[in-house]
Amino acid sequence: MKLGSPFRPRLLSALLISIFLGSAPATPAQERGELRIATSYKLMTLDPQYANLNENTSLLSHIYERLVYQDENLELKPGLATSWRPLSDTQWAFKLRDKVRFHDGSAFDADDVVYTIERIRDFLKPPSGGFRSYVSGIKSVSAPDPLTVLIETDGAVPNLPLFFSSIFVMNRPSEGVETTEDLNAGHPPNGTGPYRFESWSSGESLRLARNDDYWGGKPAWSKVTFRVIENPAARVAALSTGEVDVADAIPARDVASLKERGARVASVGAARVNFVQFDVARDTLPGVTDKSGEPIANPFKNPLVRRALTLATDRGILVDKILAGYGTAAAQVFPNGLPGTSANLLPEAPNYDEAKMLLAKAGFPDGFNLVLAGPAGRYPGDAESLQAVAQSWARIGVNAQPAAAPFSVFNTKRAAGDYGVWYGGTSGEAVDIILHTLLASPDPERGTGALNFGKYRNEAFDAMLARAESIAVGPERNAALAQATELVMADQPIIPLYHFHHIVGYGSRIGSYVLHPRGWTTAMQTLPAME
Repeated sequence: MKLGSPFRPRLLSALLISIFLGSAPATPAQERGELRIATSYKLMTLDPQYANLNENTSLLSHIYERLVYQDENLELKPGLATSWRPLSDTQWAFKLRDKVRFHDGSAFDADDVVYTIERIRDFLKPPSGGFRSYVSGIKSVSAPDPLTVLIETDGAVPNLPLFFSSIFVMNRPSEGVETTEDLNAGHPPNGTGPYRFESWSSGESLRLARNDDYWGGKPAWSKVTFRVIENPAARVAALSTGEVDVADAIPARDVASLKERGARVASVGAARVNFVQFDVARDTLPGVTDKSGEPIANPFKNPLVRRALTLATDRGILVDKILAGYGTAAAQVFPNGLPGTSANLLPEAPNYDEAKMLLAKAGFPDGFNLVLAGPAGRYPGDAESLQAVAQSWARIGVNAQPAAAPFSVFNTKRAAGDYGVWYGGTSGEAVDIILHTLLASPDPERGTGALNFGKYRNEAFDAMLARAESIAVGPERNAALAQATELVMADQPIIPLYHFHHIVGYGSRIGSYVLHPRGWTTAMQTLPAME
């Protein structure tokens, strides 16, 4: 049982950066026709600034680009911005890359960055998980010249460049502001990225064509087609039969058989966490009853109950059996060793006797019933994890009925409050981003708690997190984030389960596939086989 194994990056920095920035032009021998990718990611919108979800981030990164890029160690590298520096506690200057053009031929300049920030901050009304929190602290943005952007913030925002590593830059239209509805209805996406938009069928496919004028060099593939295949077994089958060249989110159980059939596999530890989250706000909850089926007061308001369920969760089964070793048991939001994590937080082995004692102390000596919701087919081992957690909890008298649903259904119901406790997952650029969105008290003005569907509130943690976020990037900030994490994890608003490993399979037409811990699936990571 691998409870404390550290996160070890496995990528070659220079190669990874060149691939993700599109600056590794294809040689004639490497050029190929169509790249076919089977993906679990179901693109939900063509608006690159609407929802901060991995499916949008991953697929739309072919079309759009960011000012700043994160390498495999989550360090910041130049993207559309070549440099940046603080002018004071509340002012930043970004220098932009010259001779970059959008797909319609118009020149990229500072006015497009101004438009991007103002569109997100002032016009979009995104769902939870949007990008507004990244720009809510920006007081003003201006363009003193075509290649310079000046930003003034309401207060100190030492992590501002990190925020821009998540925001795609859009082209300012000739008039007005493009709406999400406009983009989804047929306004062609217009970015600066290595591939141009051709067509999109929601939930089915995304088709792209090479941008021969890309500033970073001519991409390797003339065409790219993403086929949305949400069922993991169907993705594996498509790769095995040669219908596709690449398949993402390969179940660990299928790795050995894929290799036997000639496919190759790449994997890397994920900068993300999968967890159980509790609704701690409402007085009663759907699906939570006593053993006779009668509604009861919300048990998750009691930290003793949350602690008992944590102690009754066997992470070892999840990592070793369900993930077949392609994962790391979790005790915090990022794998140990990444900036901002705490060396003091290590996963615990289950202790069912102590869990039963805590339940009895909380007033539930016989346990209770609940529905444990979660997505099916979105994360490695998600539906199986629901079953395993339910079996563990049954040992202390908590009868959990697993309820797995397609992610679109699950996500809608979770947002509507149809669940009392659920399995979920999230990723982000840094520890503070996850803490800010998942565990900080929901506050639209501050932009915190966008993924805090359980409405957890902890003023002491909020204060510690705010202090950490006010410190410049470096060891002091990392230590403050670790302390804040230790405080909030002691209260168990979530149960961290595991950090799964991203696994991608690829066939004979592919020379190599370079993985990133953020879990993106892109053509830029895929190099053709040499003839």
